[in-house]
Amino acid sequence: MVDPRDQNWSPTAAFDLTGRVAVVTGAGSGIGAAAAEHLAGAGAAVVLADLDEGALGRVAKAIEGRGAQATIVATDVSRQAEVDALVDLAVSTYGRLDVMANVAGIPGDGLVRDITEDRFDQVMAVNVKGVLFGCQAAMRVMAEQGSGSIVNVASAAIDCAVANAALYAMTKAAVVMLTMDLAVEAGPSGVRVNAIAPGPTLTAFTTRHLVNDRGERDEAQYDQRVAAMAAMSPLGLVGEADDQALQILYLASDAARYVTGSIMRANGGVGIVW
Repeated sequence: MVDPRDQNWSPTAAFDLTGRVAVVTGAGSGIGAAAAEHLAGAGAAVVLADLDEGALGRVAKAIEGRGAQATIVATDVSRQAEVDALVDLAVSTYGRLDVMANVAGIPGDGLVRDITEDRFDQVMAVNVKGVLFGCQAAMRVMAEQGSGSIVNVASAAIDCAVANAALYAMTKAAVVMLTMDLAVEAGPSGVRVNAIAPGPTLTAFTTRHLVNDRGERDEAQYDQRVAAMAAMSPLGLVGEADDQALQILYLASDAARYVTGSIMRANGGVGIVW
């Protein structure tokens, strides 16, 4: 931790991740890609995981183009062996693990009465088991190391009931309890565990319904969707991936050295008016 009594101290130094190593799941797009870019921009070597290896390559190329280190690993987070291998590769490549950002997730749309067992298992496997496996793999390294930060991604869906979102909300509520319980267990080892709960944020995840089978976006519907999302916020704003990624950077850094078990909400105030 940078000492503020040092005459050369700068507040921004607390966000410096030079020499540290971060693993980011769901790094091929959206919040995961933005998180990887910001963590790398702060000096970390990043290991990027996603099912879409082509997307990972594009993100890694952008990061390396700015002089940072990036390694890609095609990973299905619902498979524990693949998550373990992801973390093992990070450690074998860079010698340590300082940040584990469990961002990967999938939607779970539909009414409660229509949730099938197969769909339930699929969404739980990625959104809950995937986060659990990431936490477990990271803890095996971080506990021995005596330091580290785990950041999980929940959702504003944990704070309010919305039709057609029960399955997704259930999984994100589970992520919150996992985060808080692990924070209690991990604290004595010097490991911090926190989560972010994004509000309406413009990514392919939130605008997926506006794209047809050919990958074309209906611009009129898109503009209507953006306006509707902005109207939810007292600020009249819609979140972007960077808004969430910067929270992950904060929680990963020494600036958050006294923060654990927290659920941080960048939602434009949506949660206070719903």
